[in-house]
Amino acid sequence: MLKPGLPKLIATDLDGTLVRSDDTVSAYTHEVLEKVRSAGIRIVAATGRGPRLTSLVRNDIRVADYLVLAQGGWVLDQAESRYLRQSRLPGWVLADVLARMESVAGPLSVMFEALEHDDSPLWGDFDPTWRYPVTVEARTRVECCSGEVIKAFARSFRMGVDDLLAIARRVVPADVATVTQAGLDYVEICPANVDKGTGLAVVAEAVGVDPADVLVFGDMPNDLPMFGWAGWGRVAVANAHPELLAVADDVTLTNDQDGVAVFLDRLLSR
Repeated sequence: MLKPGLPKLIATDLDGTLVRSDDTVSAYTHEVLEKVRSAGIRIVAATGRGPRLTSLVRNDIRVADYLVLAQGGWVLDQAESRYLRQSRLPGWVLADVLARMESVAGPLSVMFEALEHDDSPLWGDFDPTWRYPVTVEARTRVECCSGEVIKAFARSFRMGVDDLLAIARRVVPADVATVTQAGLDYVEICPANVDKGTGLAVVAEAVGVDPADVLVFGDMPNDLPMFGWAGWGRVAVANAHPELLAVADDVTLTNDQDGVAVFLDRLLSR
């Protein structure tokens, strides 16, 4: 149940939540977020997008005080232009994780995110089903796992992403790596203890806000950790994954109906 009054911090996922299916954010949503910020409420973007997409994140949520990127592994203080967290996964750990998954799921197509500068390429296996414009630099898995990476994307040739995620959750210990999925038909593999909840905890500590005063919005299983962490309210968009709908305090309209903005507009008016 949502608390009375207003939260002190609002964190929202982007793709599938704030961003519409045509990859745009409406003028209405930008206007409402400006009103939220003017009310003295901090705004945080909490996204699976890595630091190589920082400019795109800033364009989609212009008033964000902090950016929680790469599923929580990278946390950027916008005002100070400095990272409060930069997490990487050792290549040998990632190779072990992929071996564990493939021992049950069979061969996987894998892309690796290792570079943080704007528009840097992914490495590994180019996949024509990837829905966003991307440059993939062909590299062998051995080459990709020779150093540290920010995260990796693994797709099965024979099963859906939810089934692959169930396998990953079973065979990959939480103290080895974090596994999740964000709606791209890929299981994402991140460093241990990296998720949107731990990323937001870094922000909350920096600004002195208690989790009990945080409202979050999301749509996919990668939002579950921040739904478990935030205490003021957890709101899913109507198009959300069943796992997230099951734990939400409230459900707003879909991303294509500007559900986050509609909810926040009503919240400010009550």
